[in-house]
Amino acid sequence: MEAALFAKMLSDPSILDLKKLGYKYPQTDMQEFVGLLKAGFYRELPLRDFDGKPMVWLESVAQVSLSAVRVLMTPRQSARQYGAKAMEEEILATFQIEQINTTRESVRRILAGSAPVNESEQRVYGMKKGLDFIADPAHRITEENLFQLYQMAVGDFLTEENRLPAGQYYRQDTVYIVGSKLEHTGLPWQKLPAYMAELIAFAGQDTGHNDLLKAAMLHFDLAYLHPYFDGNGRMARLLHLWYLVQCGYSSALFVPLSRYIEESRARYYKAYSRVEQNQVLSGMLDLTPFLVYFAESVYRRLGEGQPQPQTLRAFDEALSRGEITEKERDLWQFVLSAYGDEEFSTKRLEKDFGNAAYATIRSFVQKFEKLGLLASQKYGSRVKYRLSAGEDEHR
Repeated sequence: MEAALFAKMLSDPSILDLKKLGYKYPQTDMQEFVGLLKAGFYRELPLRDFDGKPMVWLESVAQVSLSAVRVLMTPRQSARQYGAKAMEEEILATFQIEQINTTRESVRRILAGSAPVNESEQRVYGMKKGLDFIADPAHRITEENLFQLYQMAVGDFLTEENRLPAGQYYRQDTVYIVGSKLEHTGLPWQKLPAYMAELIAFAGQDTGHNDLLKAAMLHFDLAYLHPYFDGNGRMARLLHLWYLVQCGYSSALFVPLSRYIEESRARYYKAYSRVEQNQVLSGMLDLTPFLVYFAESVYRRLGEGQPQPQTLRAFDEALSRGEITEKERDLWQFVLSAYGDEEFSTKRLEKDFGNAAYATIRSFVQKFEKLGLLASQKYGSRVKYRLSAGEDEHR
C-alpha cells in the first residue's frame, strides 16, 4: 500500500468505524490497511480480549488536550475531599444512566450528612461511602479494596439473586447485557479471577500511558469483563475516578464525570459497541473509539463550571493582603465546593453553610462582589450570586 493512501485512511474520520471505512475503500485496501495497523501502529495493552489476545489502541488517534490535564491538576481551595456540587451531579447522573430513581433533594441531604430515611437514600448513602473511600489516597486499587468498594456502593443494595456468592469477589454464573437485542455477554466467570488480576496489575503499574486515557482503558475493561451481576457501569465510573485520584489529580472529584457521560449517553454506548463491532472486521479489540469518546465528549468539558484562574488568583492576592477573614475564607471554600457555577441566594448560603449569621453572609457576598470574586444578578426584588466569570464582568 502506498504511504499516501495509508495516511489518508488513517486520518479518515471513519477510522473509528471500520465498517463505514470499508464503504469508502476497496476490500483489498482495507485488508492491507488493517494488516499495517497490526504490524506496527497498534499499541498493545497488558489487557486481553475474551480469546486471550492483547487489547490495542491507536496512539496517534486517541489524544487528550493539555487543558484537561491542567483542570484536573489545579488544587481546589477547599478542605473537602470532593466538591459537593460536583458529587451531587455525579450521583444523580450515574443513577440516571442505570435508571435508578432518586431525587436531587435526597442527594443533597445525604451529602450534607443527614441519615437516609428510605431505600433510595440508602443507595445514595452507599455511593457517598464509595466516594469517601476512593477520595482517600491511602486506599490503593487492589482486589480487596475493589471488592470493599463494590459492597459499600452497590452490593449491599442488591436483591438476593444479584448478590455475589459468599466469600467470592466476582459473579459465578453467566451474565448477559440486553437492550433491544443481546448487546454483550460478560467474560465467562471461570476466567474472571485471572483477568481481573490483570486489570488490577495494570492500574498499579507505571506503564507510560497518558493517565487520562489509562483511566478510560480501566473503565472500558471493567465494563467489558462485567465481573458483577449488577452495578458494573457504576463500578467502571468509580474506578475511572479512583485511578485519577491515585495519580494525584487533586480536582478529579471536583468534576461531575458521570454528568458529562449522561449528557452524551448515546455516544458513550456507541463507543462500546464500535470497539466490539470493529473487532469482527480487524480481529483486534481496539479501544480507540472508546478513548476518543472520552477525549472529545468528556475530557474536553472538564473546565465547565470551574472558577477562572484569574478569580482564584484574585482571592489569593486579597488573602495575602489580609483583606479576608478566616470565616470569609471558609465561606469562599464552601461556595466553590457546594455550588460550582450554580447561582445561590444569601438565604440558601446561610442555610447550607449552617455556621454563620445572616449578617455575616450578607457582608461576605457584598465584599466578595467588590473584590471581583462574585457576581450578582437581580430577579425582581431578589438577588442571586455566582462565581465571577472574570474581569470583563465587572467593567
